[in-house]
Amino acid sequence: MALQLELQDQANRLQEIYPPKQRNRSDRHADYPDSVSSPEETLRRACSAFNAREIDAATELMHPNVDWPNAWEGGRVVGRRTVQDYWKRQFEAISSEIEPRAFAEEPDGAITVDVRQVVQEANTGKLISDSHVRHRFRFKDGLIVRMDIVED
Repeated sequence: MALQLELQDQANRLQEIYPPKQRNRSDRHADYPDSVSSPEETLRRACSAFNAREIDAATELMHPNVDWPNAWEGGRVVGRRTVQDYWKRQFEAISSEIEPRAFAEEPDGAITVDVRQVVQEANTGKLISDSHVRHRFRFKDGLIVRMDIVED
């Protein structure tokens, strides 16, 4: 419970520093149905669910045929269930939290997110890494259809 409160406090501070852009229906995502969040809102919700280990909630924001990097074991995984299985294996060994810092829309419509990523050993809490990474997301029908790790 304390972790959830701490995460919510972090999210609130981030929104004060980086308030979500006010969007109108004339922006490039105006073709999204009213019931579908903007890509940035979808990504914020996915990050929050990932950090809370709400795997089902996070993958519901993904296209059924999502293509996701398996950064921990190598390669890629395809499909919601495969992403869920990958994350379950990952969380048994390492505990990672992600904090989106900035969002940028690319000319092709992809969204690049600057992320602070903290990784610890799951059993001991020993810090493995505290780094900044960039993730690029693509969307289809308002859902995440692909994520790539952007190499500088």
